[in-house]
Amino acid sequence: MYVTRSKFMDQSSIPSAQLLVKQCKIYGIRNVVISPGSRNAPLTLSFTEDSFFKCFSIVDERSAAFFAMGIAQQLKEPVAAVCTSGSALLNYYPAVAEAFYSDIPLVLISADRPSYKIDVGDGQTIRQDNVFERHIGYSANLKLDVTHATDCIIKYAPELIMEDIETAQKKVIENNNALLEKALTMARVKSIPVHINIPFEEPLYNMVSKNVSSYNDIVPKNKETFSFDLEQFISIWNNANRKIILVGTNPPNDIDQEYLDVLAADDSVIFLTETTSNLHHDRFFSSIDSIIAPIEKSDNKEELFNSLQPNILLTFGGLIVSKKIKAFLRNYKPKHHWHINSKKANNTFYSLTQHFKVHPNVFFKSFIKDIVPVSSQYFGFWNTRKNYYEDKRAEYLKTIPFSDFVAFKQILESIPNAYQLQLSNSSTVRYAQLFDLNATLKVFCNRGTSGIDGSVSTAVGASIYSSSPTLLITGDLSFLYDSNGLWNNYLKNDFRIIVINNQGGGIFRILPGHRETSNFQTYFETPQNLQIIHLCKLYNIKFITTDSSKNLKNILKEFFAPSENPKLLEIKTPKSINNQILLDYFDFIS
Repeated sequence: MYVTRSKFMDQSSIPSAQLLVKQCKIYGIRNVVISPGSRNAPLTLSFTEDSFFKCFSIVDERSAAFFAMGIAQQLKEPVAAVCTSGSALLNYYPAVAEAFYSDIPLVLISADRPSYKIDVGDGQTIRQDNVFERHIGYSANLKLDVTHATDCIIKYAPELIMEDIETAQKKVIENNNALLEKALTMARVKSIPVHINIPFEEPLYNMVSKNVSSYNDIVPKNKETFSFDLEQFISIWNNANRKIILVGTNPPNDIDQEYLDVLAADDSVIFLTETTSNLHHDRFFSSIDSIIAPIEKSDNKEELFNSLQPNILLTFGGLIVSKKIKAFLRNYKPKHHWHINSKKANNTFYSLTQHFKVHPNVFFKSFIKDIVPVSSQYFGFWNTRKNYYEDKRAEYLKTIPFSDFVAFKQILESIPNAYQLQLSNSSTVRYAQLFDLNATLKVFCNRGTSGIDGSVSTAVGASIYSSSPTLLITGDLSFLYDSNGLWNNYLKNDFRIIVINNQGGGIFRILPGHRETSNFQTYFETPQNLQIIHLCKLYNIKFITTDSSKNLKNILKEFFAPSENPKLLEIKTPKSINNQILLDYFDFIS
């Protein structure tokens, strides 16, 4: 730890608030998203008075947590979210779960009432300790200071001071310091959300002027080394003539291209990538469902699936979107499934045989040196089929009316280079999977829990530190569900939103349970007739709308042009035919 500078600043008079702020500075947590409240006033005042921190004010705690997650997603460093006591904390839970499964380091800081005021009928009071127990990396439940509001403690909980006050307070500080160090180390080193719950007694707003220091970051990033004996795995690889490399969610520019080039050049390898993998190569298969779906509809599907079944499945990256590839690999299991990830390995296909606990670049640096290309018809056969499906897709697009399918084609072709692309879940990310994307785009989607909540808030947070403009593509329900994500002062002029408005949850029309009944429409599709233009007026966003492909191309040019305000493009598509057009696509290419 190195002190870099010190100066007098106003801070809360409460010692535990001072300690928390100090530790956040030591661990390099600069971005703090604050939701208003009274119980968290000691933290709000201390963070906002210190120029070390960049503070953001977001009223809705659910939105605030996703906003913080968007920043952490981009910076790859912990971001704090601070809230008051009571139900405010529970609103963090959707983002906590998403961050937990997406390996994003959120630091959730909740102010609490003293233990003696819980379950006695006080307002805004719940059992906050360990509230995220099943979806958190670590929970730090701090102790109450005894040198602050000592009269209250003596009156209501004298057992907290069993010795002289100075000794008791020293023990509180030692305990709290150890808990904070463990929590913040977990967030930084393990890239996982942590929860810090800190009780405060009134008065909450008193300040003191203190000589406050700034610190260099004391937590170094892990320098991964790889000493694993790969000889037997290289031998298995070099003797296999059917290998699939499957990549799920992956940060942009995370994998060295030289390794991808070597792997892709092997005729015994099929490289399957998803839109969220941010990997590109001429020999990659980027539309997985367009490969699998025609086999499902084929008269000789058993033969084709057997010929596609790999000897080795090598995976890296995060969660997989395609249900079809999951179903295929679960039914036609590889003999070997190896997963590369420095933290965890999900047994997604119920066939995991080896977890290489290291970053893919570190693994490939050792692995690539000794592998050799294998003579095989595997790539050639499936590449021919892939080219055929792509030609059929182009042919199909010429025959169909304006719909979600057509809209996505035109949107994805129009996005300018280097944009950050944020995708919402359900139909949006699945349609994007059917098309090749511009290799300069940086693609993100909340695939940890794959929920529709938080897509707007995450995208807005992610845009804050992006040097490139940000585009969010979302469905109408997902957009409306998280419309509070626009309720802040941080919408950049180059922020863009495209809402595919098919008047409801269009994905339910594609799923097997679809029925043309009033119950289905009311409780599954949930049609809505809200006017999105009114939200745009409320938040000073330029609104554009269209319901045809005739002028969409020109509209998109104008939509991406620089402006003084963020823009939203609503594309209305016909819900009555969208599902059939998508389902017919797989029939057509088959």
